[in-house]
Formats: sequence, structure tokens, C-alpha cells
Amino acid sequence: MATVLVVEDDAFVRAALVRHLSDAGHAVRSVGAALDALREVTQVGCDLVVLDLGLPDLDGGEALRMLRGVTDVPVVVATARDDETGIVRLLNSGADDYLVKPFSPEHLNARIAAVLRRAGGAGTSPVLRVGGLVVDPHRREATLEGRPLELTRREFDLLAFLAGRPGVVVPRKELLAAVWQQAYGGDQTIDVHLSWLRRKLGETAAKPRYLHTVRGVGVKIEAP
Repeated sequence: MATVLVVEDDAFVRAALVRHLSDAGHAVRSVGAALDALREVTQVGCDLVVLDLGLPDLDGGEALRMLRGVTDVPVVVATARDDETGIVRLLNSGADDYLVKPFSPEHLNARIAAVLRRAGGAGTSPVLRVGGLVVDPHRREATLEGRPLELTRREFDLLAFLAGRPGVVVPRKELLAAVWQQAYGGDQTIDVHLSWLRRKLGETAAKPRYLHTVRGVGVKIEAP
């Protein structure tokens, strides 16, 4: 089961999508505007977004670019636009897949399953333990003192990467390459995600417990 966020301004269509995806076994949340979607993704998190392009507050393409600025959660675009140029532009902007309206629930379920398989990858990884923190990369689950952590996809990737190297100061450049697939820049992006992650771990930069910033070098994770 995945947690799916449906972003659709038409209340009738939104209700139908929520019903169909819930029937398929997913945990579903829904919003009707782009800014609400950004808030949901950054504050609550999800495993996949179904994004309509005809939103009342922002163009769906702009919403997609804003989503990609804060997370790499998989995005399936639902669009009534079937021109090849527009679809290529969406894929280049970060969409993982697309569906042209109207589409069947079975078609949507199949596309979501395929995207989640690609995002999850194959094989198994060992469970990582750092003090009371437990990270399971294969199941993409993390707990702190037995309490589940609600992490966005990028937060989980960052935590898992650091947890696999306890006590090691990881340079920011290495974090960018491994977690964000970027060769340079992005210090502010790292700082923002570290801040969100610290909040969920119950700590701050001034009073760290697990995440420690080594000024001018990088970040390390270690047990309190």
C-alpha cells in the first residue's frame, strides 16, 4: 500500500479518484489546489502524487517545478493535453509518468504501480540502526524509539544515506550527488531538508542529538 496525494480541483473527479485508489488499497489524501499540494508534500509527505494540470491557483506545470524544488516524490501527471511537445516538457520538468484524460481506474492503477516499482528499486538492503533510530531502506520505513517517523521521500533518502555511514562526516558534495543527483550547488536545499529532518527527530541545529553539522566539511549521524 502506498500513500497517494491526489491534486485535482474538480470535486467530482477528485472524489472518484480517491474512491478508486482507496479500493485499490492505497491510503489517499486529496487537495484541490497547487499550494495546498506543496504544503501537504512538505509537511506531511506521501509516496506518490497524482497531479492535475488545470488547477485554480497555479498552472500544473509550474506546480510540478515547485514540487521538484522540494522533493523527488514520484509524480504522475493527469492532463487533458495530448500534444507531444507539452508532454515532453512535463517529463523534462520532472514528471515520472502521465495519463491523458479520460482514463480508466485500471489504467491509473497500472501506471502508479509501475512508477512505484521504479522508485522503490529492486533487491533488499540491511536494516540500519543508530541508537534508538531504525531505518529500513527496503521497506522505506524509519522509527525513533519505536515511534514511526513520517518522512518525505527526500527526507528518508537523506536519513538512510547518513544512517548507512554512522560517525562518518559526509561532505555536502557527496550528499548532493547521492541524494539529489546533483554535482554542485544546493547547500540551501540540504540545510532545509536537514532542518525538516531534525524537527521530526525532536532536535535542533543548536541542540543536535543524531544529526551533527561539521562546519565547512559536512554532516554526520551518530547515536546520542
